[in-house]
Amino acid sequence: MIAKYHIEYSIQFGGHQVAGPHEFFTDDPVACEEFLVALLERAITINSIKHEGIPLSQRESDALIRNAATTLAAKHVAKSLGLDSEQVHYRFGLAA
Repeated sequence: MIAKYHIEYSIQFGGHQVAGPHEFFTDDPVACEEFLVALLERAITINSIKHEGIPLSQRESDALIRNAATTLAAKHVAKSLGLDSEQVHYRFGLAA
């Protein structure tokens, strides 16, 4: 059975790519977004995102990454300003 979401990514340390394919599989869309947030936070290269074995279009993958980036921004704003998620949403319009 094919996982609903499949993310392929590359890890680099000191300009050297760590060998081997790096992949994340999940059927949960929330877990997929959380994993994308973690990749963005660590500046890890995202090679492709597939849904049920089919690569997403650029528009679809951009939408997933945009949502993850918004979540990451909200997390950082909340931490930097000592706000809860509702305050971040109300004041800055970022995901609650």
